[in-house]
Amino acid sequence: MTEIEYKIYIDDVVRRVEFARLQVSEYHIVKTIAVSKYSTSDEIEKLYNIGQRAFGENKVQDLKVKSQELEDLPLEWHFIGNLQKNKINNLLDIRPSLFHALDSIELAEELQKKLLAKNMTLSTLMQINSAKEESKYGVMPELAIETYKKIQDTCPNIKLKGVMSIGAHSEDRDIVKQSFETTHNIYKQLNGATICSMGMSGDYELAISCGSNMIRLGSVMFNK
Repeated sequence: MTEIEYKIYIDDVVRRVEFARLQVSEYHIVKTIAVSKYSTSDEIEKLYNIGQRAFGENKVQDLKVKSQELEDLPLEWHFIGNLQKNKINNLLDIRPSLFHALDSIELAEELQKKLLAKNMTLSTLMQINSAKEESKYGVMPELAIETYKKIQDTCPNIKLKGVMSIGAHSEDRDIVKQSFETTHNIYKQLNGATICSMGMSGDYELAISCGSNMIRLGSVMFNK
């Protein structure tokens, strides 16, 4: 695919996001994070050249390597993977713009300790397991508001910006929609929350219609 063909392809993705956004409101802004976990630094740079700035990785080591390889570009790096406690310091050394997957109070407490020791703060989203699926990480919906407030109260170096969830693993659109609505209803009740991150390559338009203002697109952004 030539650069012009790629630009036309990405413009179509942008148009689809724009159309979904406008169905909600002309004031509803949606930010796209290009998930580059299966892509090379060259492919990231190619997407950068046609306007994409925010990229997400789900492994700390991959984030480190790619951010170093592309350090000359003004990229905004997001860590979207589940974080093991023994990798916290490694992640903090990279200083990502946003950590998407804070999935328990235990992880929050450990993260707070490491942030305090480094005299740092970290912008973070709390992950909600809105579909209550065993295969997914995250705080259960009925505990989400209480847990969010507890992290706000006890972990001052964690700057909670909102929530993230992954849509239900189902072919039934109504079930997926219900999982997004669950997360968005929680989001609306959270003090100071500004980000509701929902939607990936297969369901981002539905997620936007349910109130998502941040989507994580992998294969559809890299044409894979």
